[in-house]
This record gives sequence, C-alpha cells and structure tokens, in this order.
Amino acid sequence: MINFSNIGRIFYGIAIAAIGILTICYRDFPYYLIPPKHQWIGDHVIVVYVLGALLFAAGAGIVFEKKPTRISLLLGTVLLLIFCFYFIPYQLTHISNYRQFGKWENAAKELALAAGALAITGRAKLKPLGVFLFALTILSFGMIHFLLAKEAGDYIPSWISHHLFWMYFTGTALIGSSIAIILKIKRRLAAALLGEMIFIWVIILHIPKTLAAPAADNAGEITSAFLAFAYCGIAFVIAGSSELAAKSPK
Repeated sequence: MINFSNIGRIFYGIAIAAIGILTICYRDFPYYLIPPKHQWIGDHVIVVYVLGALLFAAGAGIVFEKKPTRISLLLGTVLLLIFCFYFIPYQLTHISNYRQFGKWENAAKELALAAGALAITGRAKLKPLGVFLFALTILSFGMIHFLLAKEAGDYIPSWISHHLFWMYFTGTALIGSSIAIILKIKRRLAAALLGEMIFIWVIILHIPKTLAAPAADNAGEITSAFLAFAYCGIAFVIAGSSELAAKSPK
C-alpha cells in the first residue's frame, strides 16, 4: 500500500530545500514567501543567504527525518508569524484594493506552506490546525479559479483545448476537496486525489512552463513549480495521516 505520509513529507521537504536554494541563487525571497516590500532585507544580502541556507537545511532535515518534528514546528511557526505580522499588515497598508479576494492570493500561498509544516509535525494539537488552514487556502484557490478564470486560462498549455472549462473544473475540484477535508468526508480519498491532481499540474503545466520561460521570467516559474510540489506533498501527508487515524483503535 502507498505510504502517503512518507511520500508527502519527502515532497514537502524537497520543495522547502529547493526554495532555500532558489533564495540563495536569486539573492531574494520567492514572491510568495514574504511581501515584495522588503528592501530592508534585500540591502543585506548576507541575511538572504543565511535564511536561504536555513530553509535548505530545514527541507533536508524533513526529507531525511533529522528531527523532522522540531524542524516542522519551527518552520510552521515562523511562516505563520510572517503571515500574521507581515503579510496581513502589508495587505492592509500597501494594497489599495485589499478587499478584493484575489489580492490575498500570495498571502494564502504562504499560509498554505505554514499549514503544511504544522501538519507534518504530527502533534495532536497542531496537526488539525495545519490540516484546517491548508484546506482553507485550497478553498480560496478554488474560488480564485472561478473569479479569474478568463484571465488565468492562458496558463493552461495550448495543446489542451477548452481552457475555460478546465479552469472551472479545477476550481470545482479544489473547492470540493477542501470541503471534504474540512468536514472529514472521505478525507483520505479527497486529500489523495487532491495531491495527485496537483502532481499532474507540476508535470504538464509547471515543468513545461519553466523550461519554456525566458531567463528573465524563469525564477517565478521555478518557484511556482516547487510551491505546487509542496502543496502536493501536504495533501499526501493529510491523506496518510487520515489513513492512520482510520486504522487506529477507537
């Protein structure tokens, strides 16, 4: 039987390690990790290097199970603090139309990474919080697929026809899986299918986009690919933990 928990943990760890490497290579943080107004960090490249190295170390620790619970707890806490005390104030003070749902997409992406780390900890009080927050962000991404279907439809490869249909289909799948996870309706199946769907995106959408993108846009495409890979891992972790919960004696 597939061990979704281990596969998901490894996927998530690889993604975090890769984000750390990309942070070092591009001497800046990915667009979804902290808000763009962070020149106070950019002016101190050594800080970027150190934090990138720490992300790489955290990802490697999660992959190779070197104190993964402590690492995931620390990573999840830091990312959650960034969301609460950096992203939210930034959205409210720097985004004039912050009431528009779509303007919170990058903040939701960062929150999803924080939720994934909390889910990986396996701790009784933190794992449910991580699962809930991740499902909530997936719900928001599903809604964005409907709100921005026409604008984002071109992201789908040209060899796939009926772009608008697939945007709505994907949005429906995201919303349905998130609700199933939150309400514990066949949670393992919903999370496994969600992870598999996102993994397909990585293969047919993100990797080709990364290979085809010009050098100037390549950083964004690569980081987006690893972000999707992290989401895939989180979904598999939820599927695996749900399977263990179902097998445990009542």
